Amino acid sequence: MEQKRSIQFPATDKAEELVRWGLEAFHPQVALACSFSLEDVALIDMAVQVRPDARVFAIDTGRLNEETYRCADEARKHFKIAVEWHFPKREDVERLEREKGLYSFRESLEARQECCRIRKVEPLARALQGLKAWITGLRQEQSITRGALKAVDYDQVHGGIIKINPLVLWKSEQLWDYIRRRKLPYNRLYDRSYASIGCEPCTRAVAPGAEARSGRWWWESPEHKECGLHVREPEKIATKPARARPGMHNSHK
Repeated sequence: MEQKRSIQFPATDKAEELVRWGLEAFHPQVALACSFSLEDVALIDMAVQVRPDARVFAIDTGRLNEETYRCADEARKHFKIAVEWHFPKREDVERLEREKGLYSFRESLEARQECCRIRKVEPLARALQGLKAWITGLRQEQSITRGALKAVDYDQVHGGIIKINPLVLWKSEQLWDYIRRRKLPYNRLYDRSYASIGCEPCTRAVAPGAEARSGRWWWESPEHKECGLHVREPEKIATKPARARPGMHNSHK
């Protein structure tokens, strides 16, 4: 509560200024959550221009695409950063796969959320321990579940720490322009019509013009497409009724 009374949020929506504010106000107790998406690579670039020692953490769920690992290593070398990797608890993954198989997440919304809790949510909670703030690549444009995002807010899902979303108002065109202009490494799955990249079994390419996260958990309704990293109970998000989705080519099993 003391933190809430003492922090003055910045009066700007400019991404570079928000990154600078976060690092100057909270370093070393602020870190960038990175899945090596376009958004995250752009934010690393902004962050290291302010502080070359800016903290970056990532979660290896154990089921990421090979292209994601390659991008992670390219980014590590390009930015000269030490990525703080976090992993799921071995015993939890073993129990899940021994009891329910390798693809239990396809069986129901609850089963998919259980997998996400084990592979993503619990490691994130450990990654955020001791931090006063974290920086994410969330954008309003990404999906219907993110339309009300703010640039800076208190993260009630993670104990009320500060959550900074510098790219909240950016469009995809702005993002690509930044990546190309700065000649930054990026995940090559984007060249194959992927728009939002998570675990390999839960991610596929999307049709031109489709919502970015339509390629995530495509067997679920749009209002359920959160893994729990940013929303406590994704199945209870209040949204408009699910709309019919156009057919998309099956680039993944």
